[in-house]
Amino acid sequence: MSSEIRLAFAHPSERAIATAEGGPVDRISLRDHIVEVEIGAFQAERGTRQRICFNVVVEVQPIVGHIDDDVDRILSYDRVTEAIAAELAAERLNLLETLAERIAERILMEPQALRAFVRIEKLDRGPGALGVEIVRSRADLGGTVPDASQERPHPRVVYLSNAATQSEHLGAWIDQLTTDPAPLILCVGLPDSTAPQCDHAMAQRRIDLLAIEQNGWLLAARDARCKVVATRTELDWAMKNGQVCIWAPSKIVLDAVEGPETSVTETVALTGWFAEEMEARELLVIGADAPVLENVSVRNSAIGKTVL
Repeated sequence: MSSEIRLAFAHPSERAIATAEGGPVDRISLRDHIVEVEIGAFQAERGTRQRICFNVVVEVQPIVGHIDDDVDRILSYDRVTEAIAAELAAERLNLLETLAERIAERILMEPQALRAFVRIEKLDRGPGALGVEIVRSRADLGGTVPDASQERPHPRVVYLSNAATQSEHLGAWIDQLTTDPAPLILCVGLPDSTAPQCDHAMAQRRIDLLAIEQNGWLLAARDARCKVVATRTELDWAMKNGQVCIWAPSKIVLDAVEGPETSVTETVALTGWFAEEMEARELLVIGADAPVLENVSVRNSAIGKTVL
């Protein structure tokens, strides 16, 4: 076996040593860290958990002077396992590649970290281990280290009943809401027409979510300022760029590690869950009864009002 092939299948620590540049560096490693999680792009991987194995090596800047047996002076192993746990808890992912990228980026936020080698393998998808391995450095982050504590925008989430979306005041409401500097995300419920029905709970859940999204597209057709948005990445971009969003719930709901406890047909409650997930500044409910939320301010507005 050639040395290149051997290194490809060796532990990331060997690859780190073989590809080291410049002077010697210190390394910390995590070997055979196994977690059960729901992940995968195939339908057969939804609703079931599988074992994922992590092997991670982090090259760190050597400490100048004495360590003095002080844990605060080193990059702790716990920071590596915490990076894995944080990304697994953030949302359900389809791709190991995405998970590896996010873990590497989170690790490289640590001041001591120079390069991160991340190998992730699925252990239950076949007779062998199926996985990916990536190498990332500070340079791959564009020369700057992201600020992990940077605050995300706190949007104003607005639920519109069907009567509200068809109201003559809709344009005036959007005019008024967009004068506020807070990002604006609009949410709708099920359409007045009945969605197809079936006896399979998971299939029915998807049908109902798609029906909500169809209703969102109807709203988008009524006001060109509103764009239907499905992913957290799109929402983050839109909030930073002043775009008025209509939430298409399927992806975020289905990919949530801890999804809404309520049925998706309880659309006001579903919007309340979403508002808390987005750490919204406020949930405004127009034309329906508002839910009670622990972490988000909630208020109602009647359909007949032009001022919210």
